[in-house]
Amino acid sequence: MLDKQGIAKRIAREIKDGYYVNLGIGIPTLVANYIPETMDVVLQSENGLLGMGPFPFEGEEDPDTINAGKQTITMLPGSSIFDSAMSFGMIRAKKVNLTILGAMEVSENGDIANWKIPGKMVKGMGGAMDLVASAENIIVAMQHVNKAGESKLLPECTLPLTGINCVKKIVTELAVLDVLPGGGFKLLERAPGISVEEIINATAGKLIIEGDVPEMVI
Repeated sequence: MLDKQGIAKRIAREIKDGYYVNLGIGIPTLVANYIPETMDVVLQSENGLLGMGPFPFEGEEDPDTINAGKQTITMLPGSSIFDSAMSFGMIRAKKVNLTILGAMEVSENGDIANWKIPGKMVKGMGGAMDLVASAENIIVAMQHVNKAGESKLLPECTLPLTGINCVKKIVTELAVLDVLPGGGFKLLERAPGISVEEIINATAGKLIIEGDVPEMVI
């Protein structure tokens, strides 16, 4: 089973040279720590930054340099800062190649719920709805089950939706899965030490398994 760092490390393997990538709040922010230095990748933070680097070492934090989740970050040489209007202009104009988001639920049709739990106070829906409406490629980093052990990969989302039919791939502590165009989670890889049976038991939505499922390499 992977921890949050392991999920981020596996997702980093999906990033290609030359990509512009938006990292959402939560597990996705950790992906910045695992992008190879040899790759030319530009990370975008929706609060107004191109060229986000990995998290700073303890004692080297700059409280004025933060990501969308208000975590202190580093800036790479050549990075630029701008207002959020320009940032969302980039997102809505489809200038971002890949969006990596956290989620509370994903349906077998690729719907995502990641902004509100009914009855709980939230400041607002944030930028996730712009991202899911505009991104060509969305990968979700999430826990496979909730604290009660219930699946978060469902036939239909029960929480308010952020976007519909938009998620392409999911990486959890148990598995890597594709969301198929016709619906269903196709199991691509299993986490080290995790059996196919454990993934079946943890997935409420339609799970598609073809042949032997390899153990993921991270």
